[in-house]
Amino acid sequence: MTDILFQNARLIDPEAGTDSRGWLRVRAGQITAAGVGDTETATGEEVIDCGGKCLAPGLVDLGVKVCEPGERHKESYRSAGLAAAAGGVTTMITRPDTSPTIDSPETLEFVTRRANEAAPVNVLPMAALTKGRQGREMTEIGFLLDAGAVAFTDCDHVVRDTKVFARALSYARSCGALVIAHPQEPGLSSGAATTSGKFASLRGLPAVSPMAERMGLDRDIALIEMTGARYHADQITTARALPALERARVNGFDITAGVSIHHLTLNELDVADYRTFFKVKPPLRSEGDRIAVVEAVRTGLIDVISSMHTPQDEESKRLPFEEAASGAVALETLLPAALRLYHAGDLDLPTLFRAMALNPARRLGLASGRLSAGSPADLVLFDPDVPFVLDRATLQSKSKNTPFDGQRMQGRVLATYVAGQDVYRRP
Repeated sequence: MTDILFQNARLIDPEAGTDSRGWLRVRAGQITAAGVGDTETATGEEVIDCGGKCLAPGLVDLGVKVCEPGERHKESYRSAGLAAAAGGVTTMITRPDTSPTIDSPETLEFVTRRANEAAPVNVLPMAALTKGRQGREMTEIGFLLDAGAVAFTDCDHVVRDTKVFARALSYARSCGALVIAHPQEPGLSSGAATTSGKFASLRGLPAVSPMAERMGLDRDIALIEMTGARYHADQITTARALPALERARVNGFDITAGVSIHHLTLNELDVADYRTFFKVKPPLRSEGDRIAVVEAVRTGLIDVISSMHTPQDEESKRLPFEEAASGAVALETLLPAALRLYHAGDLDLPTLFRAMALNPARRLGLASGRLSAGSPADLVLFDPDVPFVLDRATLQSKSKNTPFDGQRMQGRVLATYVAGQDVYRRP
């Protein structure tokens, strides 16, 4: 492997919380040193002049859906990997909501092999918490851990049976496994297409109260207290859920929380024209909720920002709003969309990369997400200021269901590196 010196870079270090001009050295796929200002070139070293652009840890995207096995026409490991590389995502943490569900060591080994063969970025799989994600019988958590599962989740299928969920949490704790849950009260949220309120009533759409998220989180927190399990809420999207999350932290529970980029940058008014690309799960919230959640990311109450990349084909989306499938692709748009928060003055770059790289890596026990010596050289070089209009036809994903189609964006990835190897370079 070639030794590399990244020179004249604007280093975004989420661990140190700094944004400064400097340099970074890579040897054998690892970062060996970084510093402020300029440095001399060593013999045999390849020099990459960053031109004053931003160099940061590659994104660790927690909660990516890749549709292998079962729905490869929506997204494959090859297309998802290319989309990730183009978006500065160097590690995808993939969901088990495939067909069939990833709930056995054999299925997990299949997707791991496919990912290693096809994707140019790191891929780490999650496994289902219950068999078939049906909430009736927990999976073989120990065997799945041995097969490489990094966490356990039934995704948007809430485990309704509290006793089953409590047993699964207890068993996961005994194995040291992380459980990721979707905090919603399933009865209230069933069939909902938007968040309840005046806007939903005017549009005649089935809606769910924000309290459904709060109720689901309250139940889960009680079970965490009972079992002592390691827990991550995949998406906290409402102001009403934040006090419960804060109390759980104060009480010392092992709980973290995430939010999707769509809930940070869009709100319920974006569905005004019944555009189904804006239908996600949970539904987009009020502007007040969006602002509260952005503030929670700024303070660190919400730890992780993810794409919640969910490919859907045209047939699934070109339906009446309440009948259309939920979800949006976001691997390529995660960073440009997050930069909206930077340009608006809501979050600085170290805070954004703390939530998109460092914190998810820490939660999963990974060495990535850092610029410190000894960390993997998983890096993204990007220009935070360049403007462009997004054309969904140019996305690397097989499915094109992005809510940002035709919108003005600011900030593009210039190059992505995995273990020091160039896996993407903007033409």
